[in-house]
Amino acid sequence: MTILDYLYKQAERLPDKTAFSDSRSSITYKELLDVSERIACGIAETISGIRRPVAVVIDRNIESISAFLGIAMSRNFYVPIDNSQPKKRILTILEQMQPAAIVLAAKLSDEVRNEISIPVITYEALAGTETEEELIRARRESAMDTDPLYAICTSGSTGVPKGVLIAHRSVMDFIPVFTKTFGFTENDIFGNQAPFDFDVSVKDIYSSLYLGATVHIIPRLCFIMPKLLMDELDSRNITVIVWAVSAMCVAAETNVLEYKVPHALKKILFSGEVMPIKMLNIWRDAIPDAMYVNLYGPTEITCNCMYYILDREFGLTDKIPLGKVFENEAVYVLNDKDMPVTVGETGEICVTGTCLAAGYYRNPEKTAAAFVQNPLQSDFPELMYRTGDMAELAPDGQYYFAARKDFQIKHMGHRIELEEIEIHLGALPGVSRASCLFDTEKNKIVAYYTGTPDKKEIVRGLKESLPAYMVPNIFIKQEKLPLNKNGKIDRQALRADYEAGKNS
Repeated sequence: MTILDYLYKQAERLPDKTAFSDSRSSITYKELLDVSERIACGIAETISGIRRPVAVVIDRNIESISAFLGIAMSRNFYVPIDNSQPKKRILTILEQMQPAAIVLAAKLSDEVRNEISIPVITYEALAGTETEEELIRARRESAMDTDPLYAICTSGSTGVPKGVLIAHRSVMDFIPVFTKTFGFTENDIFGNQAPFDFDVSVKDIYSSLYLGATVHIIPRLCFIMPKLLMDELDSRNITVIVWAVSAMCVAAETNVLEYKVPHALKKILFSGEVMPIKMLNIWRDAIPDAMYVNLYGPTEITCNCMYYILDREFGLTDKIPLGKVFENEAVYVLNDKDMPVTVGETGEICVTGTCLAAGYYRNPEKTAAAFVQNPLQSDFPELMYRTGDMAELAPDGQYYFAARKDFQIKHMGHRIELEEIEIHLGALPGVSRASCLFDTEKNKIVAYYTGTPDKKEIVRGLKESLPAYMVPNIFIKQEKLPLNKNGKIDRQALRADYEAGKNS
């Protein structure tokens, strides 16, 4: 079985139902199957072999989804590439992944095209290919659940993106559990926010295909003009959103929920960063009867491994628990001796199960470093993914996210989690968002923030909840904090801004 079985099932069961819609058009399940088969035949005519990477230049459109499914149907795997990325990064991804072809579901700049020798195919040419039923049958009958489905390129510590390779099996292991856990049905309409080269979108795409539901791809403009976002959610009858934390914060800090509350929205799931309680409370006050879920998990374990359905109110400086582990996954929090942490101890989050990625494409060194033998199991081989994320086991029996393993600092003799400072800073009256970095040269904590208070007010407020050694030394107020393409606070951009200001 592969995820394509979802598509065949819904095309037979619900042929005329809208599968996906965007700002320009919509496509039914039957139409989606037809175009996917044509694309698969076009891919098979263009490249030789199977299980090879095919890059897709994406936009927020139906064509991108159709290209993904057509590539999968040809028994190859797709590599989404956002054309808004800098030329250098696109070329680096192409060099790392070495795709057999590039499919244009969006425009690729002439600058990039002039520097590559990879075959480039337009979406229109693929969609116009005649379907060869025998080829489709042969590819489908020979397919395996261990075939790669997609590779999402995440940032690498060396500056070279890592292609996280996910098989059909891992998605098919996760999606039925994910949809059952939160009670999604074929009547739901998912409001897609996540870019298609960000694994949050995997939950929108394949949950809908599995259930026979609908995904509406929200236009990019809506996240720039939040009133349009509320109009879109309301008019499209969106019932479920699975969004990055920063996307929810955009709506909360611009007060657009006072302008309009989406009438059909019932389930709100968020991930990617620690959710500021102040921002969350704005949503909960506006839509008190919705289900709110904190999701945790890196790309390497197929979306998420833990979840917490909010069942109580939280104080402004509280953390939301990581919660339960999804079925058929195992999560261990291990200390520096590779033993499970005890109460009050912090350790690294490690995951085992079918959910694990196959590894990093064409990067055996990084794969071997992150995907290791489970140190708690010596009797048989069992892969474990070391996330690099730290969590603390609290007295209440819950695990709480602490920081990235590499996001701890040593300041004034104390080991500090910068995210703890961010939580308290973001909880102060008048502060909307906050992000901290550490200047190792000057041994100073630097706080970037948006909001109305001045430095004196902030320092006074922080000293009421934090020891003096955790109060930032430098405060930089901005109109808004930069976001990366995945909707998270862009810490690299803040670092570059700080270094530029320091050296000017």
